[in-house]
Amino acid sequence: MFSCEGVTEFVAVAENRSFTGAARQLGISTAQVSRQISALETRLAVKLFYRTTRKVTITETGRIYYTHCRQVLDGLAEAERAITDLHQTPKGRLNLTAPVTYGENRIAPLVNDFIVRYPELEVNVTLTNQMLDLVADGYDLAIRLGHLEDSTMIARRLASRSHYVCASPDYLAAHGVPHTLSELSQHNCLQGMSDYWRFQDMGKSRHIRIKGNMRCNSGWSLVDAALKGVGIIQLPDYYVEADLQAGRLVPMLDTYRAPDDGIWAVYPHNRHLSSKVRLLLECLVQGLS
Repeated sequence: MFSCEGVTEFVAVAENRSFTGAARQLGISTAQVSRQISALETRLAVKLFYRTTRKVTITETGRIYYTHCRQVLDGLAEAERAITDLHQTPKGRLNLTAPVTYGENRIAPLVNDFIVRYPELEVNVTLTNQMLDLVADGYDLAIRLGHLEDSTMIARRLASRSHYVCASPDYLAAHGVPHTLSELSQHNCLQGMSDYWRFQDMGKSRHIRIKGNMRCNSGWSLVDAALKGVGIIQLPDYYVEADLQAGRLVPMLDTYRAPDDGIWAVYPHNRHLSSKVRLLLECLVQGLS
C-alpha cells in the first residue's frame, strides 16, 4: 500500500543537502528527520543518501525518487491552493497582456468591469502587439489573435473574429463593385502590414496579392481612408462593424470570406490557475460572446 510517510522529510533533505537544514525547514528535530529517512529507505529497500560526518549526498536512485516526490508535493500544494481559492475573494496582483487595438476595444472595458466587481484586485494591463514571454515577464494571462504557434502554453478560445472587405458607397459608385477575387487587381486596395489578403475559394484557402496607393500599420487610419473614398480595405470586424451597420461602409466578396479565426486566452501550463485568473476568464468569455 502506498504511503506518504517520510516523503516530506526526504524532499527537504534532498533540497537542503543536510539533515539539520531539513529539520530547521520543517520545524522538527534532526533525530526525527533521520528516523523518517531510515524508515523510508527500509520500506523502499533502497539507499537514498550517502551520509558522512561532513555532508549528505543523494544517490542516483534517490534523484529519481526525488523527481517524482517533488511532483507529488507540488500537486498537493496546487490542490490545496485551488480549494482555498474557491472560498476567497480574489485579491492581489493580476498581470494581463493583449494586442493594442483589440485590447482597447474589447478587453480593457471587460477588465474594468471586472475590477469594479472585485475592487481588492490590482490589475496590470499591458497593451502591445509584441509577443511577450509570459513566464519570463511574469504575466498570468495573454490575449492572442488568429493562428496560435505551437507552445507549452494552455490556450482557451474566447471568441472569433471575421475579416471584412469593404469600401464607402462613394468609392463603389465611382469605381464599381468587385464581384470576383480577380477584379481586386482593378481597384485601389489599401494595405496594412501585408501585401496579401486572405480568402476562401471553393473550400480552399487563397492569398490574393493586392496593391494600392496607401500603406499604413494602423487599422483606424485605413478605416478613415476608406470612409473618405480612397479605396477598399480588409480588416477584422471590430474595426468596421459600426460603419457597416450604419451604411458608411459596404461589405463585398462575402462568398469568398475566409473562415473566422480565434480570439484566445493563453496562460502558462505550469502555473496554478488561481481564482482571480479563472474568474477573469469567465468574465471574458461571457463578455466576448
